[in-house]
Amino acid sequence: MNKTQLIDAVATSTGRSKADVAAIISATLDAVQGAVAAGDTVQIIGFGSFERRFREARTAPNPRGGAPVPVAAKHVPAFKAGAAFKATVSAS
Repeated sequence: MNKTQLIDAVATSTGRSKADVAAIISATLDAVQGAVAAGDTVQIIGFGSFERRFREARTAPNPRGGAPVPVAAKHVPAFKAGAAFKATVSAS
């Protein structure tokens, strides 16, 4: 499912216009990204939590030839699924 299909599904299930749903989803995603970028954890009970994690600097093999290449330290986004989300996925 892509973003357009998500908007269609939410608009159908809520009876709201696609424009309203698109604005709400975009605002929600922007808020989550902004909070995680600032170092906060966004927790949605039953769904999961989004957080920022730190990756140490390391060396990795270059896909072309396998020579070691340094990879800089960086922050990356992470998602941990909640119990209800895991239960829904495992039941299907």
